[in-house]
Amino acid sequence: MANIKLYLDTRSVDHRNTSAIKVVISHKGRTALITSGFRVKADQWDASLQAVIGHPRAKSWNNILTAMIYNVREELFKLRREIDGISATDLKHKLAPLITGAEEQPEAPRDFLIPLMKNFATNKQKTRTRELYETTIRRLREFDADIDGIRLSAINKSWLISFDNFLSLTSPSPNARNIHLRNIRAVFNAAIDDEITTHYPFRKFALKSAPTAKRSLTARQLRAIISEPLPPHLAAYRDIFTLIFMLIGINLVDLCNLDKIIDNRIEYTRAKTGRFYSIKVEPEAAEIIQRHRGRYHLIDIGDRYDNYRNYTIRINAALKRIGNPPVCSELSTYWARHSWATIAAELDIPKETIAAALGHGGNSVTDIYIRFDDRKIDEANRRVLDYVLYNKK
Repeated sequence: MANIKLYLDTRSVDHRNTSAIKVVISHKGRTALITSGFRVKADQWDASLQAVIGHPRAKSWNNILTAMIYNVREELFKLRREIDGISATDLKHKLAPLITGAEEQPEAPRDFLIPLMKNFATNKQKTRTRELYETTIRRLREFDADIDGIRLSAINKSWLISFDNFLSLTSPSPNARNIHLRNIRAVFNAAIDDEITTHYPFRKFALKSAPTAKRSLTARQLRAIISEPLPPHLAAYRDIFTLIFMLIGINLVDLCNLDKIIDNRIEYTRAKTGRFYSIKVEPEAAEIIQRHRGRYHLIDIGDRYDNYRNYTIRINAALKRIGNPPVCSELSTYWARHSWATIAAELDIPKETIAAALGHGGNSVTDIYIRFDDRKIDEANRRVLDYVLYNKK
């Protein structure tokens, strides 16, 4: 019968001073080595215990190595009647599929959470979505140092509650924590669709939520912001906030990506939803655009910043300083969108028109009709601007 053991091959050391853990197969006086896929430093391997020690992932790696050796020995038992006629090299080829072959990390089984989440994130087209999944992976590793060795089947209601409690230490808002929990849930849903698992812990775990804080300004507050005497640098940020409001709450990323006005309208596909918008540029908005016209973009933000998020940080910090005292200490560009919708509702503009203007329409016949009737949206926006700018109802 062949002998199997683990061995740290220190004959070859990489730039991180780590060596490969290999499976040694001794048979008929010959020896064959198969790389396990794990690499550790010399002081992180206990030859007598055949185990990884002093490594952040020692526990999960040892569990995988133990399972690996068990599978090899089980296969050897199945081959017991024919093993005498097999050389050590042939035996190596038969056993190799049972042993991970990755150099940097062990090749995880298909139902390991972290590899699935990494793959899920990689397939996302939007950079921001990928970043959110990467943040979730980072939080998971902070929660459990052995998370890379956790399978979907190990995640249950109790585990989810513990992770939620861990997140609450730095994220008191349930809505903020739900971003990570939804990412985990999305991976489970995809794994079920791909027939990787039938396990679904979210049947018994409900995501908590808190009412979204009010993010809208009154018409009076908007007038105060628009009329406030400001130094040039703050006035420029105020202009962009006002322009966002006048363009029915256009997202900053979409505003930065605009390159032209067509027939007195801006037309774009919203980055967040992929929905098409066509908004009339009113004279007051045209004046702001002219003041901040870019060379390569409609607004010069796109010329000056490679990443709109850098500008987002600056404008949101500036908006909080407008007024003495500040009109709103939590003001950000996102408030422009909420404010437009709130004021439109105060003016008794039909909710179907407000929904269509914001791109929230559904699929009913009425929604489809309104979505294509730009005139109704144009009239609604003009009414909102007349009320805010000139106090005309």
